[in-house]
Amino acid sequence: MATVTLTKDNFEETVASNDTVFVDFWASWCGPCRMFGPVYEEASGRYPDMVFGKVDTEAQQELAAQFGIMSIPTLMAFREQVLLYAQPGALPKDALEDLIGQVAKLDMDEVRRKIAEADNEAEAGRSGDTVDA
Repeated sequence: MATVTLTKDNFEETVASNDTVFVDFWASWCGPCRMFGPVYEEASGRYPDMVFGKVDTEAQQELAAQFGIMSIPTLMAFREQVLLYAQPGALPKDALEDLIGQVAKLDMDEVRRKIAEADNEAEAGRSGDTVDA
């Protein structure tokens, strides 16, 4: 599968309707983006069960701002609508392959459990509850 152009109009639907979505925030004037592009495009062909989306930060400034993109390229990985990875910088092929493998192998029930635990701890901290050690 080739990469998919993501916009503010189709971003949420793409993430919601696909199990695994990688997103490359890029711009045509960005040298590292142009270097990473072929690596990302090639990976999209090897994993047809995953979506590889691209957000042109020049054309989609509102979407880039929504995600706090300060440096490009920035790569994000979503699985089951959970943001698992968000990091600026062009990845070499081996590192991208490793990331794809790690995202695919994650136990999402365990991920959701850890998110719930962190939310509960944060809520306890906001309510002024203290835990004696």
